[in-house]
Amino acid sequence: MKLIVALGNPTTQYARTRHNIGWLIADELARRYSLIWRKEGGGAAAGEVAEFRLLGEKIVLLKPQTYMNSSGGAVLPLVQFYKLSPEAVLVMQDDLDSPFGLLRLRSGGRHGGQNGVRDIMRVLGSDSFARLKIGISRPPSNYSVSDWVLSKWAEDEQVTLQQLVTLGASAAEAWATEGLLAAQQRFNATDLRPKPPEPEVQRPEGTAQAVGDEPPKRST
Repeated sequence: MKLIVALGNPTTQYARTRHNIGWLIADELARRYSLIWRKEGGGAAAGEVAEFRLLGEKIVLLKPQTYMNSSGGAVLPLVQFYKLSPEAVLVMQDDLDSPFGLLRLRSGGRHGGQNGVRDIMRVLGSDSFARLKIGISRPPSNYSVSDWVLSKWAEDEQVTLQQLVTLGASAAEAWATEGLLAAQQRFNATDLRPKPPEPEVQRPEGTAQAVGDEPPKRST
């Protein structure tokens, strides 16, 4: 059995902000399997939960309703109820330290300033759970970090965002059914950043003409 935790903030105010990309991936999984969310717990342990089976593996999907900084409050009761080890938990999160367009799976390590991850580490007493990290880039100079993570996605980011959500859902499926290493090998090469244009090649004078050019006429 596996627990997939999608980090985000509740209410429509935060629905499509950078901090809520974990929720977007969870909603994509719910769409794929026609899942219905149900409310679990309350107060500091509130969450929305959906369950499904994939290749015989039971998967519990969680969207904490506790606001980001207290995400662990909704995670701990499920870990305790199902008697899960931290290694059976995947946390889907935004990552300031990765450029937008990158997707990475990893296990363990520091929280990197992501307060939802920080709180889950605190309540579990462990950092050995897996993370699906979606890059959102560092903020521009005119944004504070808090304003940046709570900002909406720009119009020109929408295509890449949808690709990341689709790939993120597939990466979570692979982690749950194939294991971390196999999922890393398949998805950690993801790089959807725009590629720089190829430099224009200048032909030196007197070199052969390109195919399709009219050949020079010869005098008789």
